Amino acid sequence: MRPSWATTATAVAAGQANHPEILTPALVAVRKSGPLIRRHLLIALLLSLALLSTLLHLAQLHINPLGQGNVPFYAAGLIALALRFGLPRTTWRHAAPVAHFSEYVGIFTIVTLMGASASYPVAALTHGYADVTLQAIDEAMGFDWLDWYRLVADHPVLQALGTIAYRSIYLTPILLLWSAARSGQHERAYRFIAGFWVASIITLAAFTLMPAVGPFSHLWHEQIRYMPESELWQSGLLPALRAHNVHIVDLGQLRGIVSAPSFHTAAAVLYIAAGWRCPSLRWPVTVINAAMLLSTPVEGTHYLIDMILGVMVALTALALVGLYERKVIAPHRA
Repeated sequence: MRPSWATTATAVAAGQANHPEILTPALVAVRKSGPLIRRHLLIALLLSLALLSTLLHLAQLHINPLGQGNVPFYAAGLIALALRFGLPRTTWRHAAPVAHFSEYVGIFTIVTLMGASASYPVAALTHGYADVTLQAIDEAMGFDWLDWYRLVADHPVLQALGTIAYRSIYLTPILLLWSAARSGQHERAYRFIAGFWVASIITLAAFTLMPAVGPFSHLWHEQIRYMPESELWQSGLLPALRAHNVHIVDLGQLRGIVSAPSFHTAAAVLYIAAGWRCPSLRWPVTVINAAMLLSTPVEGTHYLIDMILGVMVALTALALVGLYERKVIAPHRA
């Protein structure tokens, strides 16, 4: 005999029947299985996080999760999650692209933060300085960093333009990722993020072979006429990290301490390569990043060889991502 009262299971089923989930077009779009590269990238990021934790432990460093410098990132993360999972339940016509965009930016930010944070323990585990060798290579190529610096120091307009161009490293990814989200080209977005992740790893690995304080600290011994965007962090921070006088990596105060290879240069090449595939962004991205490359010697306090190495890093990353696509992605499409 069946009971006359509703069991829990039947009640739940009845409730679902009475209140069916509203599947908006945006919700259907974001629930589709993402490209294979997305799943592989997320696995790679988890492995990178484990490696970062190991490096921090070896260098006697840690990230304080309750640090005030983390608050903006927590707030941005919450906003990104709300947009990613909340917007698709609305009928707003831009809900799907904005949701995808928030996901792209969130993952890209994680890659950036992990790479910048990893530079601290990597620097702490290095020895010696490669400035003499790097400068000798520049001299052999006929590049005089001091002349470049004096030119900028004598012209405030170049200083302002150089600062803006150097900071555009944060602007171009937004343009590229929004373009991919708006056009629904999810694989293109993840290909770009994967290339950035691979370039970060190669840069950090190469940095261990050629730690340097940069040409500003190494070559300029007069009164400072103009303080570049990157300032003089390497000369003070590298020795402190090696002596284990620094114990906390503050996400809100991350400083660029990698001189060679130049990651700004690597990023510019990656940005131009990604923008070249998008006709509407091809020339704006190229012009913006050409300006960033011109600003990098002074604002990033980089030797010319640093930049050449940065180009090589980017080309290697693009080649590895291309190889991955041919060997892993292409067979799944067949």
